[in-house]
Amino acid sequence: MEYEHTDEIKMLRQTVREFVDKEIRPIAREIDEEERVPFEVLKKAGELGLMGVPFPEKYGGLDMGITGYCVLMEELNRVCASTATIIGAHAQLAAMSIFIGGTPAQKEHYLKALNEGRMLGAWALTEPNAGSDAAHLQTTAEQQGDEWVLNGQKMWITNGSFADVIIVHAVTDKHKGSRGGITAFIVEKGTPGFRVGKVEHKMGLKASHTASLFFEDCRVSADHVLGGAHGVGHGFQIAMKTLDIGRVGLGGSSVGAAKESFEISRAYAIERHQFGRSIADFQAIQFKLAEMAVKIYTMEQIVYDCAKRVDDHKPATLESSIVKLYCTEMASQVIDEAIQIHGGMGFSRELPLERMYRDARVTRIFEGTNEIQKNVIARELLKEVGHKMKM
Repeated sequence: MEYEHTDEIKMLRQTVREFVDKEIRPIAREIDEEERVPFEVLKKAGELGLMGVPFPEKYGGLDMGITGYCVLMEELNRVCASTATIIGAHAQLAAMSIFIGGTPAQKEHYLKALNEGRMLGAWALTEPNAGSDAAHLQTTAEQQGDEWVLNGQKMWITNGSFADVIIVHAVTDKHKGSRGGITAFIVEKGTPGFRVGKVEHKMGLKASHTASLFFEDCRVSADHVLGGAHGVGHGFQIAMKTLDIGRVGLGGSSVGAAKESFEISRAYAIERHQFGRSIADFQAIQFKLAEMAVKIYTMEQIVYDCAKRVDDHKPATLESSIVKLYCTEMASQVIDEAIQIHGGMGFSRELPLERMYRDARVTRIFEGTNEIQKNVIARELLKEVGHKMKM
């Protein structure tokens, strides 16, 4: 039961799976317990081209589109959600922002380095008082001559503690707000006035570091405005386009976690014996496996249907929000059932299910909470109705 992809995408899946099994699976539990970023794995991923899967070859990518990116996320998340999150924030948030909104010079300089793994990226939108309400940022950027001066704080920034390049969203015109008053900046590690705060200790994704960032009279040159002079005021629009695409990848990650937990559970159900026979013979277990399979099949179909829409350059705001909402909810349910099938062993750290359960919980929160996704879905549906009524 697997979505039918092109031979090229199948080859990508095989490459990623072999990489994951060789380089990540043996250390997944260890890096979680040590809360250690696997930089050695990221370096090897960059050498294989896995840091730039969706981007054109002229920018150092593999030109596999969002479909290829979703396969990458699926295979990574089967084994280590932390590594998938690091690469996701790097590629689908930081690099994608530059691809969508950057100048030719910015793409040539930063996008190539990010795609080849020579630089690591982060994406900074969320603030202490601007999470779901992302339009009301308080970080500011004031133009002074040919420089911009940033002041403010960001929080919950994946890769923020070590990234070489950070896409920072700041208010440049408070009166316009999200409608032309927010601008994105490319801030490099080591820029005076920029410092990293504490790295959070989290329930899950422990090998993926999440940090607070501070900007105190942080000066960046005008050529660090994402999109150059034409990018001033367009930061919020770039961010929303980036998130639309990123949510599809999060759906791919959810498919990977669900598939892995299902396969572990099916094998365990056949091997585990109680009352003199395999527990797979019991209808209660059979029904659990059947329900898990239905959810996975549905998840996979909507993820790759949405990915195709994005690759075909069709609007996908509605579809990507549906993918994010449904797949993150279903992945948690599938993993929960996997633990139930395993009984006490599922609750033990001896198996990866315990880690997968913790890691999956945040997917219903980041990249727009699932409650926000319902708002977006409803808005898009009513927008369609309103358009038809006007016609």
